Amino acid sequence: MRLVRAVLAVVACLAVTGCGAADAGAFPEGTAMARIQQRGVLTVGIKFDHPLFGFKDPATGRITGFDAEIARLVAKDLTGSERGIRFVETRPRQREDFLARGVVDIVLATYSITPERRRRVSFTEPYYYADQDILVRADNKAIDEMTDLNGKRVCTATGSTSGDRLRHLVPKAKLTIVDIYSDCLPALQSRAIDAISTDDPILRGLLSQHPDRLKLVGKPFGSEPYGIGVRRGDTAFVAHLNALISRFLRDGQWDSVFMNTIGASGAVADRARPRR
Repeated sequence: MRLVRAVLAVVACLAVTGCGAADAGAFPEGTAMARIQQRGVLTVGIKFDHPLFGFKDPATGRITGFDAEIARLVAKDLTGSERGIRFVETRPRQREDFLARGVVDIVLATYSITPERRRRVSFTEPYYYADQDILVRADNKAIDEMTDLNGKRVCTATGSTSGDRLRHLVPKAKLTIVDIYSDCLPALQSRAIDAISTDDPILRGLLSQHPDRLKLVGKPFGSEPYGIGVRRGDTAFVAHLNALISRFLRDGQWDSVFMNTIGASGAVADRARPRR
């Protein structure tokens, strides 16, 4: 019966999608990969407010950015089509909960790997390395490096590792904590705060919206490895996703996604690209 089911699944897959990289029967029964393949849809937790990484285009409704395109590559592997995907807006405070409750299959949302988070979710190996940096108004001459943030009003997001680093390295900075980074922009432009500090790709996305009014300080500090989050303890899924990331790095797909998203902002891949 198992053989019959596998044959029927192959026929159905060929009829609908051509199967792509995820041939029916390739995944062991009971695994997350098999369930996603059978469902035909990968559900991805992603941010909707981060240009260049995860951004919902207000005109088309399409989710764009580096994380979105990596997610589509994963969906193609698991479902046979890049269209076999559903994006769910996932804010930093929701990531662990959405995975634990099965709201999403994976979280691909500038998700830094930390020991504390590993106690609640399982991570892949890093698929991207980010540096923390500072975004200020274009006319700001008082902030030229991290130590200049002492005594200044700095915006960052709740549940982020960026806030923890700021508290440790510049303890006299006056932090404004928001739910999403896009909430920092109006405050920066109105001069209610002096700077925004978080991972450089997030800041580049914000900068891309107002390139004449803002500037990136460009003196990074700290490093953030981004991983794909899955439900805690799912070692089989992690192993499969790790193999995919390695393949994307080897066959040029990672570089293509980078150049078509973050690379368009002038960023270079040298520091961001994982070594495999």
